[in-house]
This record gives sequence, C-alpha cells and structure tokens, in this order.
Amino acid sequence: MSKPKRHVFFVSDSTGITASTLGKSLLAQFEDNVELEFTTIAFIQSIEQIEDAVKKINEYAKTSEYRPIIVATLIELEYRHILTKANALVIDIFGQFIQPLELELGLKSSHAIGRTHNYSRGEETLSYYNRIEAINFALQHDDGASIKRYEDAEIILLGVSRSGKTPTCLYLAMNFAVTAANYPLVAEELTEGLPPILRPHRHKLFGLTIAPENLQRIRQQRYPNSSYASLTTCQIEVQKIEALFRQLQVPYINVTHTSIEEISAMILKQTGLKRFFK
Repeated sequence: MSKPKRHVFFVSDSTGITASTLGKSLLAQFEDNVELEFTTIAFIQSIEQIEDAVKKINEYAKTSEYRPIIVATLIELEYRHILTKANALVIDIFGQFIQPLELELGLKSSHAIGRTHNYSRGEETLSYYNRIEAINFALQHDDGASIKRYEDAEIILLGVSRSGKTPTCLYLAMNFAVTAANYPLVAEELTEGLPPILRPHRHKLFGLTIAPENLQRIRQQRYPNSSYASLTTCQIEVQKIEALFRQLQVPYINVTHTSIEEISAMILKQTGLKRFFK
C-alpha cells in the first residue's frame, strides 16, 4: 500500500533554515507512514510577497488530495495573519512561542528579522569566520587528502569508504565550527593496525561503522557490480574495522539508518566537544 503524499511549505522572512530544521525534526516522527515533499519560500519582506505565497499554496491545495502543511517563522504580525488565510495547516513557530516568552520574561521581543543563531553582531562575525575556517579545514583534510595539520584537528573520523565521514565532518564544521578531519581505512590497512600518521593523534580518533548491507547499497550506487561494492567485501571490511576499533579502544558508533544531524549530535555527546560556535 502506497504512503499518502503530503506537501510541506517552509515560509520565512529570513533564510527559512529555522523553519526547515524545526519542521523536519517534527515531521521525522511520521516519515515511516507518509511521503513528504518540501518547498521553502524565504525572504518574505512585503505584503505582496506573503500574499503571493498564500496564493501559491492555495493553488497547490486545489490540486492535492490533502491540504498542505505550513511551518512558518515570520516576525511581522500582519504577515502571520495573512498566512492564516491559506488552505493549509499553519504551524506558526514564532506566534506560538514569542508571546509566552514575553510574558515570562516581562519583556517585549525585538521583532528583528534573522536573529536566530547569534546574540550580537560581534558574535555573529566571529562565528562566521570560525565556521569558514572549519569548513576549509574539513575540505583540505577530507578522505586523507592532506595530513599536514592533524595536530590542529579537534577530531579525526575513521571508517571504511562510504561510511559517512565527509558529510559528518562538514556538518560539524558548518554548524559547530569544529575542525574535523577524516581518514579512510582501506582494506589493506585494516590488518596492519593503526597507520603511523594517526598514532600521535589517538586521543582525537573517533570511528564510524555501518551495516554491511547498507554499505553495499551505497557503494553500488557509485561503482555498481564491482568487487568494491560486493557484499562479501563490505562484510569483511566492516568486521575488520570494528575489530580494530575495539583493539585500539577507539570510540565508535554505528551510523546505519542515522541522519548526519544525529551522527554529529552523538559524536559531540560522546567526545565532549563544544556544541556552540567559538
């Protein structure tokens, strides 16, 4: 039996990242039973733009079996009022949480657009440059391409090829300014112990492992019908790398069916690395 399809619109007066992040986190609780499609309508800055957004959503609703869902982060009260005219379920993030906070704090909110991630312009600028530096570090030290500055890494991810090391490093860099490198342990190295280049940095090592069946599926997409993508190869590599992690007491997690966000959160929790921008 096919899953019902539901369309979700993220509507924002800024980038839409907050609406998307919160909305997808909530909807993840239902993803096993519904097929979700997403559209972001960002940078709403005028009455005309919010009215156009409502018109677009209503036009979609006319052609859909189910009414759409809207997750909105709009500061302007008038924009939020206009959005309620949409033929959709409207989840108004700011509308539901700003007023209770105003009452509790005894203060009026600034109603400033885009103030989501930082408290001051100075912090925002510092955060921006730290993230850029961390992203550049992750790209330069991806997949063992460069090992020159491993002493500057806060964490070095280990895993077999296609186990999620690169996207995890980039997520840690972009969201937490963590300087993360990653090193692929190829089949030949798995029986030889820890490569010499990694030995001085054992305290920074963290492993990722994955179910062989899932690893095979991922590799098949890149190199179909190759020995690299065979189930036997995947089983041997996963078995050997997990044995190596245990032997060297390298902490590791299984990332099968786990999102990059969840992987990153587990790494931060287990390692004690900072959760906030420098």
